[in-house]
Amino acid sequence: MGKLNDLEAQGQAVWLDFVDRKFLAAGGLQKLVDEDGLTGVTSNPSIFEKAMGHGDAYDESLKAYDQAHPDAPTMDRYEHLAVEDIKHAADTLRPIYDRLDAKDGYVSLEVSPYLADDTDATIAEAQKLWTMVDKPNVMIKIPGTLAGAPAIAATIAAGINVNVTLLFALEAYKRVADAYVMGLEERVRQGQPIDRIASVASFFVSRIDAMIDKAIDERVKDGDAEADALKAVRGKVAIANAKMAYQWYLDFLKTDRWQALAAKGAQPQRLLWASTGTKDPSYPDTLYIDTLIGRDTVNTMPPKTMDAFRDHGTAAPTLTQDIDAARHVLAEAERLDLQLDGVTETLVGEGVTAFAKAFDDLLGAIAAKQPTAA
Repeated sequence: MGKLNDLEAQGQAVWLDFVDRKFLAAGGLQKLVDEDGLTGVTSNPSIFEKAMGHGDAYDESLKAYDQAHPDAPTMDRYEHLAVEDIKHAADTLRPIYDRLDAKDGYVSLEVSPYLADDTDATIAEAQKLWTMVDKPNVMIKIPGTLAGAPAIAATIAAGINVNVTLLFALEAYKRVADAYVMGLEERVRQGQPIDRIASVASFFVSRIDAMIDKAIDERVKDGDAEADALKAVRGKVAIANAKMAYQWYLDFLKTDRWQALAAKGAQPQRLLWASTGTKDPSYPDTLYIDTLIGRDTVNTMPPKTMDAFRDHGTAAPTLTQDIDAARHVLAEAERLDLQLDGVTETLVGEGVTAFAKAFDDLLGAIAAKQPTAA
């Protein structure tokens, strides 16, 4: 038993933010399950671009697919490859899903980032991917945009597990938590079971500090009169923001609305901490793991961050500690006009754009391997 296993004792699930065919084929995921207590996997367009767009690991499968479907569009070819990986990961995690009675053991597959502002197309894509994978322990990732919220409600109502991605702001999180509940309530109205529907709300962390710290550094460099106060909140805003989201989650679980669903077996929509690799080399490389450990949460870690925590992380119930200090940090951020609301709104747009760019690169790389390509 190692440090990553200690997180389970604190009630936090360890997920891997990485998918790669060679890694799966070599038993890398199974090793993490066996040795570190890993219980889930997340993917996104950037991860698949790195996996599929470089090297030859997918060439054999792609060649076989192209022989059977010579005129298939590039998107179909990508989906074929992605679904193969997701199915493999789902099969590896299935014993966890069965043992925990559908409370964990999930792998996530994202809808096309091109659809982030199209509710109906997102709903259709979620249904399509769910049907293609055909595994009960898959989550379909839907961005927590304004258009994404009603898509989340409809997808949950259809009995499809959802990983809500690209959440940065507390208000956006509240909106998608409401969407999850609306989906469950619709299933109840339809007389459908809700006890095996799962969802996580992926709350991004390090990118907030990266943007706010940059603004702080510029103001300090320019001789801002509030330099000391600015430096005092550097590297603390994202963690404070996440802690307030968890406090809201704990309060929401006590409401009559949630309790009515819980009585019917509903699972809480767990907060998942994403973007947990540090961007600033002056910060501890386990900063966004050590400080956000709490019950019924998930931390999805890139391999490098997972290795770091395994080596020197500290497992303690930190998510519910120093709440008054977290409130103070956010109050100071507002007083100092660090524009957290504007930052989080910008980051959603940048996240969608970054995933779309990765998707462009990914589809381009797959198209270049098409037999008819020049």
